[in-house]
Amino acid sequence: MKTRTIVLTLVCFVLAAVCFASDVQVGTWKLNEAKSKLAPGAPKNSTVVYEATGDNVKVTVDGTDSDGKALHNEWTGKVDGKDYPVTGDPHSDTRSLKKIDDHTLQLTAKKDGKVAITGRIVISADGKTRTVTTSGTDPKGKKYKNIAVYDRQ
Repeated sequence: MKTRTIVLTLVCFVLAAVCFASDVQVGTWKLNEAKSKLAPGAPKNSTVVYEATGDNVKVTVDGTDSDGKALHNEWTGKVDGKDYPVTGDPHSDTRSLKKIDDHTLQLTAKKDGKVAITGRIVISADGKTRTVTTSGTDPKGKKYKNIAVYDRQ
């Protein structure tokens, strides 16, 4: 009986480690401005950190707004396509992430229940680059599209 319990425990640890290691999104990502195409006046998310917290993902974003003022926001939720609250972002109050495949997530951000931003987050095959393509409408009603490229740190 002890052998069976030990083997089952080891299998559970191995499976947990494999699941955690296979999430290519997890890590610290730094904006590569030279490779990015950001709309004029768009905020710059300089650093994005993805952390596994139990069965949730915590995303912490630091950057600057169009006036150069510091920005910081956080989101914790599941990658299940459901809305979870975001704190510190003046342009959205909920976000959702949905897994498309092992390297691609779909992003939706809402403000007051209305979709404000949609996009895709794609990790390169080698896991070193993260490309975030977003589109939306700014607070002045102007439509925009951003392509932000990040390097794994």
